[in-house]
Amino acid sequence: MRGADVVVVATSSLVPVLRGAWLKDGAHVNAVGACRPTWRELDDDVLRKTLIVNSREAAALESADVILSGAAIDAEASEIFSGRKFVPSSQTTIFKSLGLAIEDIVSAKLVYDAVRS
Repeated sequence: MRGADVVVVATSSLVPVLRGAWLKDGAHVNAVGACRPTWRELDDDVLRKTLIVNSREAAALESADVILSGAAIDAEASEIFSGRKFVPSSQTTIFKSLGLAIEDIVSAKLVYDAVRS
């Protein structure tokens, strides 16, 4: 994962498997697993990056990554897609998905397009 532009984490882990120290500046993480209030796949350092979720409400109820870290949610994906919020490509971003596959696909395409530009 060190040096990767995009990292996908999709686990049913109870403990973090991705550490923020491993991520380079400007990387993007799609975290699509650990979707229960007792499961974690991201350590607290990962969650101190720019955190985007598909739903603030769902993240606060279902994601132990968000709940246990006390992470501040920077935006919902819909706010990014609609242009109401902007995240510079130089920031390390985390998309914590709780089950909307279309958002995963669109997020990955946005990152891919930004990298290719």
